[in-house]
Amino acid sequence: MDSIEQPVEPQQPWEPNRRDYRIVCTKLGLTMCVYFICRFVGGEFAGLIGRFMTAVDNNIVFLLQYTILLIFIYVLPLLFAMVIFKSRVFYKGKLAALYKIPKRHARALGTFPATFGLGHGTALLTLLLAYIIGRFTGGETLIEQLFQPTALQPATGAVHLIAMVFMIVVVAPVFEEFLTRGIMYDALAPFGAGIAIIISSLLFGLMHGSLFMLFYTTAYGFALGYVRYATNSLYVVTVLHAIVNAIGATTLVLTSLVTVTNEENRAVNTIYTIFLITVFIAVIVGICVFISKIRSMHKFKIDNPWTEIGPWKKMGIFFVSIPVIVMLILAANELSQGMLLSLLID
Repeated sequence: MDSIEQPVEPQQPWEPNRRDYRIVCTKLGLTMCVYFICRFVGGEFAGLIGRFMTAVDNNIVFLLQYTILLIFIYVLPLLFAMVIFKSRVFYKGKLAALYKIPKRHARALGTFPATFGLGHGTALLTLLLAYIIGRFTGGETLIEQLFQPTALQPATGAVHLIAMVFMIVVVAPVFEEFLTRGIMYDALAPFGAGIAIIISSLLFGLMHGSLFMLFYTTAYGFALGYVRYATNSLYVVTVLHAIVNAIGATTLVLTSLVTVTNEENRAVNTIYTIFLITVFIAVIVGICVFISKIRSMHKFKIDNPWTEIGPWKKMGIFFVSIPVIVMLILAANELSQGMLLSLLID
């Protein structure tokens, strides 16, 4: 007698819940802990190469150092995140669509002035805050020192300059966007696009390792997260990120040329001055554009598929996760320029 086949019950769609959200927060904390550890190890390793390979050609030393930084700061943390979030399964067959140029990409790229204004406007406010602290304390203080901009040293040769520009303009946007606006954002998105934008932006800011950069890179991250949600494209945010970094890289190139020519080349100095004035005007225009768009931003609704708990509780759950607490300690050490570690060792 033939057996009677039992009807297959349809699978219930997955619903976001508190437990799954806690798991995602834990994974985010672990990923960032790995990032800070790799950043520290990579920096120390690169420093050792610079100190012990003094007899080797400088170009080779620079290339070795940048290769180490590429592996430890970008490749290893990204691979860890891909494993812990099972990105190979999640993005299978989706990567092409994720990096596809959206239909309204020109309009999306047109958000650059507002993005640039928000980011650099925040940087100017940070500098103003550092200045006010200095004025009220009667001189340079520890807090004022921590708020100082962290600038890369001018390159001393063509190979050094090319490697630095490549890291800033190509490597950083590609790896950082896939990690933050890709893996991290997509892991948080089922619990609300708003919380995904906020947390991924904060983690993006912490990744830059200085108190000054924390504020304006978080602001940039917020703007890029907003564009990521609106376009559902990593292509657009990667290009926007690369444009912002290219402006910084151009400043670095011109600074390096001024340094190499000992400030005697009038043409270089003139171009450098004009460029800085142009960037300053672009910042002012960008701030005005951003302010003009604030009124219309409320019309753009952000989906919130999980309303079991409110946004403040979601943030609370994130910050009480043990890996996130460890991450914040490691981040505090970075923001304090290693002073926290020094205090613990002493």
